[in-house]
Amino acid sequence: MNWFKFFKTTPDKASSILYDEKTFYQAFFKDIKNAQSEVIIESPFISAKRAEKFYLIFTRILDRGTKVLIITRDPSDLDSESRDIATNEIMHMADMGIDVKLVKGNHHRKIVIIDRKIIYEGSLNILSQNNSIELMRRFDSSKIANELIKFIKLKV
Repeated sequence: MNWFKFFKTTPDKASSILYDEKTFYQAFFKDIKNAQSEVIIESPFISAKRAEKFYLIFTRILDRGTKVLIITRDPSDLDSESRDIATNEIMHMADMGIDVKLVKGNHHRKIVIIDRKIIYEGSLNILSQNNSIELMRRFDSSKIANELIKFIKLKV
């Protein structure tokens, strides 16, 4: 008996690509360089070493009018060393014109939404990843982007 005939399914037309910590940033930087209206990055941790790699790209896209929103853990929820580093980077981002939203509690999501059509989600802390083994999946779908925005209750 074919059990699958009892389930009504709709094919998912969204394409996706998996990246690891070695392949992610090249693809990701290409996508944010091409962003037209907005880049939303939700990364719970920020390190100076990793954030520094973003500043030139952020400057370029901000200069052409692309909005950047960073959602990250409130530094008061971090240990003292991490708190000082995150605070300095957050202040630097805010001075650049980046909108930074701080989240209290156990914030741990790793998400990117670019122009409400490109999504990255996975385990990689985008603004702090260093030596860990990670994965990120890239979707190209306005439907999934809008679904994710609603799911995380993001008001942008």
